[in-house]
Amino acid sequence: MHRQIILLHEEGETLTKDELINAVIKTCKDDNLTKRLAGDVVDAAFENISKAIKKEKRFAYPSFGTFTVRSRKARKGRNPQTGEEIKIKASKTVGFKPAPTLKSSL
Repeated sequence: MHRQIILLHEEGETLTKDELINAVIKTCKDDNLTKRLAGDVVDAAFENISKAIKKEKRFAYPSFGTFTVRSRKARKGRNPQTGEEIKIKASKTVGFKPAPTLKSSL
């Protein structure tokens, strides 16, 4: 299963998974770190973060922030094409709260 990860960087631009892997390689400055190995590490990190959020309902990384499962109540909405009122079911989503150090650097 291959997922494309897109993160924001610079102003309004996106950071693709490939660019993230290249940044990891550059940051590590290790001649033995291949692109494939760096990709496996990035995939493993995101997979384990996902598992932690599902199991513990929370994942915190110091100096970065905290991901938490949030519940949304059922509510009424509108179909933007027809204007017809619709019912939106209750659901769960993931919220993110940045750490103070990250937030202050924005």
